[in-house]
Amino acid sequence: MAQFSGRAALVTGAASGIGSACTLALAAEGAAVWCTDLLASGAAETARRVIESGGRAEALALDVTDEASWEAAMATVGPIDLLVHAAGISGAAPITEMSLTDWRRVHAVNLDGSFLAMKYGVRALRVRGGSITAIASASGVRAAPGAAAYSSSKAAVRMLARVVAKECLTGEIPVRVNTISPAGVRTPMWSSLPFFQEMVDRLGTEDAAYRELGSSPGSSRFASPEEIAAAVCYLASDSARMITGTDLVIDDGYTI
Repeated sequence: MAQFSGRAALVTGAASGIGSACTLALAAEGAAVWCTDLLASGAAETARRVIESGGRAEALALDVTDEASWEAAMATVGPIDLLVHAAGISGAAPITEMSLTDWRRVHAVNLDGSFLAMKYGVRALRVRGGSITAIASASGVRAAPGAAAYSSSKAAVRMLARVVAKECLTGEIPVRVNTISPAGVRTPMWSSLPFFQEMVDRLGTEDAAYRELGSSPGSSRFASPEEIAAAVCYLASDSARMITGTDLVIDDGYTI
């Protein structure tokens, strides 16, 4: 029997990248998945892929930075067993060149979104118990030039999850809360970064750009979204029922 048979899951950022991979992986293991994303058409496309493969999924528009959007979404979804918060954005600029607007935008999506995901996730999950997994980043563990907003937001997500996990333990709420911190993952997020586009233009293909980034000193190979989704499924499973307040670093040794 599939390990998530009879369980309901909600995935944010489900339109692409890690969120889409997590949706497909959870559905393949029997979960009925709510695919949520700010890009409603992208969420609907992921749900279509799940259904075509024989799984169960529904799409729902969700702005992770907006509390009213969370309230509406959770009223539609009802009790769930699993929540995977994969929605996030990047940004790359030296601190002296970064605008306050860009700083706040990155933190609104990455940190405010995680706060709301955990707030409404715990409320929904406490009915039946379950697991919340948020996608943080190895950039929240190891500093990188130009990543002040992204790194600080992801470092905060790691500690936020630990606090929420502790609150659930001390409050006897049957919800486990963990994070995963990947290093580079091949997702559409990279295309939004000017330096990456410059590399693609110089080298000719995205594959070549990924290879050069992954082979630079101190870097690691790029993971596939499916590799991260496999770890998400583990943390959400009964096999990980003793794991909470933990950050699972998946980085091919990048942070060692």
